[in-house]
Amino acid sequence: MTIEDQIKAAEDEIQRTPYNKNTQHHIGKLKAKVARLKEELQLRQLKGGGGGPGYAVKKSGHATVGLVGFPSVGKSTLLNQITDATSAVAAYDFTTLTVIPGVMEYRGAKIQILDMPGLIRGASKGRGRGREVLSVARSCDMILLMVDVFETNVQVLVDELYVANIRLNQRPADVVVSKANRGGLTVNPTVKLTLIDEETIADVCREWGVLNGTVVVREDVTADRLIDVLAGNRNFMPALVVLNKIDLVTPEYLKTVEGRLKGWRILPISAMNGAGLEPVRAEIYNSLRFMRVYLKPQGKEADLREPLIVREGSTVGEVCDAIHREFRRKLRYANVWGESAVFPGQKVGVNHVLREGDVLTVVVRKQ
Repeated sequence: MTIEDQIKAAEDEIQRTPYNKNTQHHIGKLKAKVARLKEELQLRQLKGGGGGPGYAVKKSGHATVGLVGFPSVGKSTLLNQITDATSAVAAYDFTTLTVIPGVMEYRGAKIQILDMPGLIRGASKGRGRGREVLSVARSCDMILLMVDVFETNVQVLVDELYVANIRLNQRPADVVVSKANRGGLTVNPTVKLTLIDEETIADVCREWGVLNGTVVVREDVTADRLIDVLAGNRNFMPALVVLNKIDLVTPEYLKTVEGRLKGWRILPISAMNGAGLEPVRAEIYNSLRFMRVYLKPQGKEADLREPLIVREGSTVGEVCDAIHREFRRKLRYANVWGESAVFPGQKVGVNHVLREGDVLTVVVRKQ
């Protein structure tokens, strides 16, 4: 039996089995088996060099945002409106046949926006060069799910991204797996488990080759989220829904459409007319959780005109990395003024966590 046959057989059994307290253990083991077999299949395909040519996109700027949507929803028009790019626009499917990058500058940040060919149902299985598009999406820091007011089935896009190991608006499960050479497997939950039991957790771990060690579970985890931890190759990123072509419908119809997208942060726009674009820019910036740090050379005034853009929660060491690849290694100390400092000019080390608007002096060894 081939790997594909084993996957199909296990998936069929999952579909046939009603989920309840008595079957959750069996279904959990089947899900772990399917996920492991898919990983094995993907590795074989990569080693075999199959799948045809991919899209080569050089990342630039402080972050990369991918435009993901069905064909002809206005991705290219939006790219042209909010960046310096020029992407072909026409009123028929698959106008964009490659990945077009553009750069959006906002509040000092340079954010790369990628206009990708439209996704269709079955993209994760290779339809419409879907695998190549999804490969680019995995390299992004954020996804804009773009739909228009006449086709709002966002779930199709979410499902295709999910199969490609992209998790939208999620965080990794609070589960720590520590492997050992012997002693068996111990599961230590720190919360009450209602979605999966300890025996299932242990069996799922064994399916993924974790035979000895400790599994500390700090949240009421599902089998799927536990598998994500064990796989270790999932991409967690924020996502927004951009709802285009609102100029073509009435306010009443628009409210109905927004009701279908309940649970999502929705940004209604008309890319063609330029309506609603400023909230899109602001939400992209805010979702990427940037902060500004101002640099102050020793004995000089701080440069308050051009901030250094870093991610929220960055340390002095990470700022050193952004300045020069040698600065972290050569760092003697840093002085900080601002919200993160106990007092102005506080002397701090490489692990000091900075805050928005901090002023920083970095002192490095000369040799």
